[in-house]
Amino acid sequence: MSFWSVRVWFVSALFLTATAALTAQECSNLANLKLPDTTITQAQIVPAGTFVLPPGVPIGPPVDFKTLPAFCRVSATSRPTNDSEIKFEVWLPASNWNGKFEGTGNGGWLGQIIYPALADGLRRGYAAANTDTGHTSGVMDGTWALGHPEKVLDFGYRAVHLMTVRGKDITKAYYGKPPEYSYWNGCSSGGKQGLKEAQQFPEDYNGIVAGAPANYWTHLTAASVWMGLQALGTKESYIPSEKFRAIHKAAVEACDSLDGLEDRLIDDPKKCHFDPAVLQCKGADASDCLTARQVETARNIYGPATTAKGNKFFPGLEPGSELGWGLLLGGPEPARIGSDYYTYILHKDPHWNPRTLDFDKEVPEADRLDDGTINAMDPNLSKFKAHGGKLIMYHGWADALIPSQNSVNYYQSVVQSMGGTGQTTDFFRLFMAPGMAHCFGGEGPNSFDALHVLEQWVENGKAPEIVVASHMSTGKTDRTRPLCVYPKIAKYRGQGSIDEAENFSCSDPN
Repeated sequence: MSFWSVRVWFVSALFLTATAALTAQECSNLANLKLPDTTITQAQIVPAGTFVLPPGVPIGPPVDFKTLPAFCRVSATSRPTNDSEIKFEVWLPASNWNGKFEGTGNGGWLGQIIYPALADGLRRGYAAANTDTGHTSGVMDGTWALGHPEKVLDFGYRAVHLMTVRGKDITKAYYGKPPEYSYWNGCSSGGKQGLKEAQQFPEDYNGIVAGAPANYWTHLTAASVWMGLQALGTKESYIPSEKFRAIHKAAVEACDSLDGLEDRLIDDPKKCHFDPAVLQCKGADASDCLTARQVETARNIYGPATTAKGNKFFPGLEPGSELGWGLLLGGPEPARIGSDYYTYILHKDPHWNPRTLDFDKEVPEADRLDDGTINAMDPNLSKFKAHGGKLIMYHGWADALIPSQNSVNYYQSVVQSMGGTGQTTDFFRLFMAPGMAHCFGGEGPNSFDALHVLEQWVENGKAPEIVVASHMSTGKTDRTRPLCVYPKIAKYRGQGSIDEAENFSCSDPN
């Protein structure tokens, strides 16, 4: 190596060292940032590839944190009330910030920070934020809500809004300028959180991705109890999990070809009128057939949740969802993710028995008590639209946790409120995914980059007509398919592989 090469290398090394030291100093200075009702508890540079998950937080898809770039990790706590303790983190790229902010969502009753969501945002170049929503709990656990109405408000909307506002303040303090664009990205409870932002805080985000939203919380939780009681009410009504695959196989065989293409998917479950009675045992009970009482249970699961007086209060699961029925119907009692709302928020009694739920009386009581705290049902998105906001909502038709018709129902309520389809699709588009389970997974194409599509819409005015989704097996893509703007569906053009999206076009349903 020549003298000049050594000198250039030495000067470059000094420059990089000085830059890293400056970046670390700028990050640590955030610990002194003064924000209303908020305390910065940590602000430090995390060198590339060194982040280690805190103990006891495995929530989220597996992530290789060793591949993360260097970032400034900021932890903070907001206390807007005496009974509030909202923890959140903001991860700020030490270099190559894309100039944007991303708020990320949670799931179920979850009270912890989801680090994989932060990691994904960081890799994209975002200043990314996530919150524990103001409490500590698992996905299924609502016990924290007992005696803590302020924490319920934090969970319902306040934690996400404060994380967003304070997260942007932190971002501005670090980079010396505010983010040019802000996006929300969440599914399930995270989808509900996104809709809540659009409804209640329309200026927080330029664009929102809301997947499979749990936005009708009071009815969704009651419906999960209702479905559980149909399956678990008696020993005879229970369907063992080993029978779910047989029901699924029969449903797909009955409805796969309704779209004119046999591809092992039910493209439009609303056209599928599958009757599980085709599986009724001809003789003794067996793993590949259903008893008469089990047939009735399956019919109830497909049908809407209905009160004793015959009032329908939530849609049922669709044909094609059977492989996930164990989420709510595995027993021995109705899933706590639903019953905990009525136990700890409505009844405020940890000894209350979900089997006694009076759906005619208590679901309306829950609606009155909630009054928009957790529910995110307001169809008037005019302020979000006026702000220039764009909203992409998606839902898998094979979702076995949140019935997919719920998203269709909310979308249609917005269309009616906003003055028609044309007035709605210029800022809000719904994409339904055949064969997709809850938020991800399933037999249909279920992997897609909705955030990138949203960026193109917000920043470049490219309104999405399709979202290309893929399905993977053994680590390789084996099928791609376009997801269409609802109510359009993907139809095969008649030539080429049925596993390639380019051979499909979006058309109105017949």
